[in-house]
Amino acid sequence: MDWLELIYIGSAVIGGTLFILRMLTMVLGGMDFGDADVPADFDGDLDGGVDFHDDVDHPSAEGSFKFYSLQGLTAFFMMFGIVGLAIHRAGLLPIFSIIGGGLAGMFTVWLNGLVFAAMLRLQREGTINIKNAIGQQGSVYLTIPENGTGQVRVVVQGSLKVFDAISSDKLKIPTDEKIKVVGVADNQTLIVSKLLEK
Repeated sequence: MDWLELIYIGSAVIGGTLFILRMLTMVLGGMDFGDADVPADFDGDLDGGVDFHDDVDHPSAEGSFKFYSLQGLTAFFMMFGIVGLAIHRAGLLPIFSIIGGGLAGMFTVWLNGLVFAAMLRLQREGTINIKNAIGQQGSVYLTIPENGTGQVRVVVQGSLKVFDAISSDKLKIPTDEKIKVVGVADNQTLIVSKLLEK
């Protein structure tokens, strides 16, 4: 076993181990992009308040860069080691194994980037846009005082969500009262009115 073969084996083992560990962490623990690792469906029921901004689930550029860099580096070394070792053991010149391993590593980094970009697109598509609540009917979760903020339950984008809410006519709306969303006060607060009985 020569020094080049040791380099390939080391790259494959270290890069492959880190790559697999990072993938397992991502799949089992969720992608950690600030608030993105907490499912929005559970926020309202767990802590009583939901902070839904238009960009709430969009990962930061810094977080994306760190994740992509780590995945890219580990993927590169993993494939560089595997392909380089295979070519080296095939009896070809060392330069061919280095070039082959390098090309395989770069291709894997490129492919990893495509997969990561697709995952981010899927994540963004699941983001709740509070403006989609306008016109929807729901019920009061926590009493809305005359000049204060309460909470309402409204189905938005196919899921039941809990939002902060204020009364459009500055009247108290008690718990479990039926309401209709008539507007948006800010990125986390709805404007609602009591739903008139027909």
